[in-house]
Amino acid sequence: MAEIQDTESQTGQGNPLLAISNAMTKLYKDLFGRGPTKVRAAFAGPDVVVVTLENTMTQAERNMVKLGEHQRLRDVRLFFQHSSEDALKRPIEEILGRRVRAFTSGIDTDADVSVEVYVLDPVDRG
Repeated sequence: MAEIQDTESQTGQGNPLLAISNAMTKLYKDLFGRGPTKVRAAFAGPDVVVVTLENTMTQAERNMVKLGEHQRLRDVRLFFQHSSEDALKRPIEEILGRRVRAFTSGIDTDADVSVEVYVLDPVDRG
């Protein structure tokens, strides 16, 4: 079971960051066959959401690391993440009610930490 964290209360009642963390845990399990053990969603300013996910690598990916194939693993993971870009953006847009205008993804293969960064359309603050 993933340890879900966010910058707000842990109750999850009306908490969009906790909802994002939960959605990303399920999505990673569906897309990669393994859900993360730790997830954290946080705002990095009013229009950026950062989601960190730990311990997401499959056994095959861990074997690639043992073989020293870090760049190949990053390339493969990046390919799968961006081929699933719509699915990875959908929960953010549905939960926050805002369009994702830019999305980037990365993985640190030594630490087994993935990061998904979402840049949202700005809210009309006028």
